Amino acid sequence: MNFEIDFLPVGEGSGDAIVVRYGNDAEGYLLHVTDGGRTDTADTVIDHIKTYYPGFFINHMVLSHADNDHACGLIGVMKKIKVEHLWMNRPWLYADQILHHFHGNFTLQGLIQDIRDRNPYLVELERLARLQGTRIHDAFQGARIGKFTVLAPSRDRYIRLIPDFGKTPDRYSTEAASLETYGLLRSLVEKAKRLFEDWDIETLARTASTSASNESCVVQHATLDGKGILLTADVGPIGLTEAWVCAQQLGLPRPGFIQVPHHGSRHNVTPDVLDRWLGKKQPPGTVIGTAYCSVGANKHDYPRAQVKNAFMRRGYPVYSTRKTGLSHFHGPGHANTSPAVAESFSFEVEPL
Repeated sequence: MNFEIDFLPVGEGSGDAIVVRYGNDAEGYLLHVTDGGRTDTADTVIDHIKTYYPGFFINHMVLSHADNDHACGLIGVMKKIKVEHLWMNRPWLYADQILHHFHGNFTLQGLIQDIRDRNPYLVELERLARLQGTRIHDAFQGARIGKFTVLAPSRDRYIRLIPDFGKTPDRYSTEAASLETYGLLRSLVEKAKRLFEDWDIETLARTASTSASNESCVVQHATLDGKGILLTADVGPIGLTEAWVCAQQLGLPRPGFIQVPHHGSRHNVTPDVLDRWLGKKQPPGTVIGTAYCSVGANKHDYPRAQVKNAFMRRGYPVYSTRKTGLSHFHGPGHANTSPAVAESFSFEVEPL
């Protein structure tokens, strides 16, 4: 089976836009798009498909989660290219199961409307799909999306996360955290002190946590031409562990290709999680698989040094998009593409 896994450039900021084609000349090919970056990225996705896959429509479009840097671009893509199946999880569908978290502040219909108002991009994708006859599906654990299987989130865990989504009303008992202040403090600390690593010294934190929205991400696995392919979006340690347990139950192979979660953030992976998915540390220079990281052109501190070092130790060199796209393929691939250059091991890393 031939395939191309194309990570497209997403501009100055962060985001994901991934186009996968797989199949063969005898039986035909399927086009599988996961996330579309921000609004401007839509043109990048459209141009890529028209250039390399003229005449194709999108068999499966997957929205990993509701964050703007993943959802917005898909709207523009849907307006220009036919989509057969749209896979996304819509939190308002489960309002009746989370209403009790809001202590009488909402009626059921009021909560549904509030969640919809906070997720205009999901609402617009839903509207376009219905207008165009695109079939909409939930993307929960066990769903089959062409050759891909959803490993996470489970339906029950997704519903439990909804009250803590940034785009869901704050729980009555919870104060909203000031992310802006936290970001400033973190920047000051990192400038004040750096750590050092070598191949045998790993400083990646043993525990990590990310947002509820990130932990709700759709994690997808496919086996293409005998190689395991793992798309992680912005998922964190909880979702990755849930996905790994599912993969073990299904007897799936260790990935030969993996997406570095959340643009290489330190809040999304731990040594134990990586050991489960990728295996233990290998001798220097060992290559077992390939890791791709979607990074904005001006995100010079990403992927985080501790994260890329951790992938490299386990035999997965890391390649980042930045200003240009990346293509991992089996078969002829794309004409006139240049070989990608892997990230270098960093001896100076961010503080804990």
